[in-house]
Amino acid sequence: MLTTAHLIQHYHLQPHPEGGWYKETYKSSETIPAAGLPERFSGERSFSTAIYFLLEQGNFSAFHRIKSDECWHFYSGDPLEVFVLYTNGRLEVITLGQDILNGQLFQYVVPANCWFASRPAASSAFCFVGCTVAPGFDFADFEMAEEKILLDLFPIHTAVIKELCR
Repeated sequence: MLTTAHLIQHYHLQPHPEGGWYKETYKSSETIPAAGLPERFSGERSFSTAIYFLLEQGNFSAFHRIKSDECWHFYSGDPLEVFVLYTNGRLEVITLGQDILNGQLFQYVVPANCWFASRPAASSAFCFVGCTVAPGFDFADFEMAEEKILLDLFPIHTAVIKELCR
C-alpha cells in the first residue's frame, strides 16, 4: 500500500514554504529572455517547470500567488480541494481526483496572479499531485498571502481565508 512516507522517501520530497512536500522534477534548459515576457517578470524564466506536490490530512497549502499560470495534475491518493480567489472577488473551489462522474478533475489551471490554496478533502488521507508552470516557476514570482490583506480584499470569504493562511 502506498503511503506518504514511501512517496517522501522515494521522490526525495522536501518541505514546501506554503505547506506540504515537493520536488522539482523538470526545469527547461531553455529560457525566455526578460524582454520577451510581460513586465510583471523581473528577469528571464525557463520555458516551463514541473513539481511533485504532496499534502497529508491536517496540512494545507496556504494562500499564495505566482505570476504564471499553474496547471495542477492529480496522480494518486485522495481528492484535493483547490481554492482560487479571482481578482474580481469570486471564489472557486475545484476538487482534483479520480471520481470524474462526481465532478472531480484530473487537471485544472490556476490563472496567473490569482490567490490560491489547497487542502485534502475532509475524507482524504493524502493527495499526490503535480504542478506545471509556464513561464517556469521562480521563487522571485512567489508571494505568500498575508491574512489581513486578503481579509481586506475579500471580506466575504473570511472563513476560508482564516482557515488557509499561515
